[in-house]
Amino acid sequence: MWMLVPVSFTLKLLSAFVQHLGSMWSSLGTLFPRLSTAFWLAGGQKSQQQRGRRKPRKPSREDKEDRDLPITPISVNYHFTRQCNYKCGFCFHTAKTSFVLPLAEAKRGLLLLKEAGMEKINFSGGEPFLHDRGRYLGQLVKFCKQELQLPSVSIVSNGSLIRESWFQKYGEYLDILAISCDSFDEQVNVLIGRGQGNKNHVENLQKLRTWCQDYRVAFKINSVINRYNVDEDMTEQIKALNPIRWKVFQCLIIEGENSGEDALREAEPFVISDEEFEAFLDRHKDVPCLVPESNQKMRDSYLILDEYMRFVNCRNGRKDPSTSILDVGVEEAIKFSGFDEKMFLKRGGKYVWSKADLKLDW
Repeated sequence: MWMLVPVSFTLKLLSAFVQHLGSMWSSLGTLFPRLSTAFWLAGGQKSQQQRGRRKPRKPSREDKEDRDLPITPISVNYHFTRQCNYKCGFCFHTAKTSFVLPLAEAKRGLLLLKEAGMEKINFSGGEPFLHDRGRYLGQLVKFCKQELQLPSVSIVSNGSLIRESWFQKYGEYLDILAISCDSFDEQVNVLIGRGQGNKNHVENLQKLRTWCQDYRVAFKINSVINRYNVDEDMTEQIKALNPIRWKVFQCLIIEGENSGEDALREAEPFVISDEEFEAFLDRHKDVPCLVPESNQKMRDSYLILDEYMRFVNCRNGRKDPSTSILDVGVEEAIKFSGFDEKMFLKRGGKYVWSKADLKLDW
């Protein structure tokens, strides 16, 4: 009897537990589908959130190869001075400093560029003949041609300070001289800012053309098309001067240079529309040496070094400088240049630029 009591009690307890467990199971049976649905919805929402945050597509192999390819500085524009004797209203490399590198440092930088693959150097400013009356420029030109043996050495100048004695001393080392001429109407030149008192910019252009022929330097003309010259027809004058290239630029706005609070120039009054630029080009379509450059072509297709030998990146509409090549080398500095090599080639940046190959009838 003593043994039966616990057994009986145990059986009753077990029966009660089973009944209670069945009730719980019945409740869970209705709960499980709800939990399953909740987890499924949560998973779906998470998946949607992940898709919303999904990163842009991974670059293709071709994209990555283009990005990873090192930039070779085939053609470089070295603005070694910002100082100028003209006051062109649209100038996009203004006199914000008076700094010029010591000659030895400039030569060291040019050597670094040559070792990195440079084939053509173009000296510009400012006005490159202003510093040391052109002697500094002449020594750089001679160094690049004689010691670095670059295929092409060129200069862009307004032409007002060039003397025949400079050609006599340095002409043999120069491949191309580009003279800036925006109009063949002297009054328009004055309005633009190329006025020099009693000196006639157009007459000086013809004299420089003759000196280039006498001293075997290829002659080129650069023109910035703007509000004051957009309706002009220069066909007859350009054909008479017969330059190897006539570079025609659309007036370009660069923040901090010719636009904005800290700019030294205000180019907005000079700006023309794309349609006006195209109309100018159409008017001169019969000029065989015409090489047009719109804002789109200009902005990222030039490798530009400033007076500190820093590459300047113009992709954001202003000039953001890299670290100087003298401090970090060409390969590192050029990564921040914003240079569009495809646009450089598309705009005809690579051409026959050595006077030895031009075979001109001097």
